[in-house]
Amino acid sequence: MGDGEDAGLSRVVATLDTVFASTPRGTCRIALEITAGQGTCLGHKFEHLATIIERSKFPERLLACLDTAHLFEAGFDISFEKGFWRTMKHFDRLIGRQRLAAWHLNDSKTGLGSRVDRHEHIGKGKIGLAPFAEIMQSAEFRRIPKVLETPKREDLKEDVENMKVLRGFLEQKPKRI
Repeated sequence: MGDGEDAGLSRVVATLDTVFASTPRGTCRIALEITAGQGTCLGHKFEHLATIIERSKFPERLLACLDTAHLFEAGFDISFEKGFWRTMKHFDRLIGRQRLAAWHLNDSKTGLGSRVDRHEHIGKGKIGLAPFAEIMQSAEFRRIPKVLETPKREDLKEDVENMKVLRGFLEQKPKRI
């Protein structure tokens, strides 16, 4: 809020360290989620997450969560296979795949780099199906939990459809074994 990114990141680190210090025997870990970068939000760059992890007195208790819509809205073009894997290599360099704790799966209503967080149904938004095929078919993500974060009505009918799309990728030839 006017103090700059570095000051904001320092506040995040201090807060997390306070929580972890108050539970020295705790085994709970926190997954830092990539954000779309709306307004003055931090966390829309892998560098932000890496800085928080590096500065923390408890880096072993920090993980990462990747949200497909947030990645795209933050400017990572994951809408095609090579762009997805380029993004993952960038993540690996700065944070490390061993820290990937979860995926949030959703398409985006808004465009690449919009920095506006609006989730859409799988394959119905601006991202398309490419990253979802990579995530679902890649052996390296098989054991990573995936959470469907698409818009919902009371009957959850859309969830059934979205799950059908995602499971359909499992019936296709696996990638990157």
